[in-house]
Amino acid sequence: MYLRPDEVARVLENTGFERDYITDQAYGYRKGEHYVYVNREARMGRTALVIHPALKEKSVHFATPTSPVRISNQYLEFPLDLSSDAPSARYGIPHGFSSRDALSRYIYSMFQ
Repeated sequence: MYLRPDEVARVLENTGFERDYITDQAYGYRKGEHYVYVNREARMGRTALVIHPALKEKSVHFATPTSPVRISNQYLEFPLDLSSDAPSARYGIPHGFSSRDALSRYIYSMFQ
């Protein structure tokens, strides 16, 4: 069982991220130069945390992505998905975590 999007959001806030973007589909969080999204459509939490694609290589040392990419026109801070038919589609790398501790360790490893 993965953490739900609201639980992921709470952990991000407790580790110093500030929410600066809210839609029905996503929350955006900033900490310094880093930006992540919480996929609010991830009902079971499998793709709840979405990181910038530039962090993919670093991320694989700490957690395995739950799918190769997550595409949404809501991820304004992320690059355009040039392979998509939608002109405004952007993409990130989704992750899911089974505990708050695991997510906190990941955040510390990735964003400190």
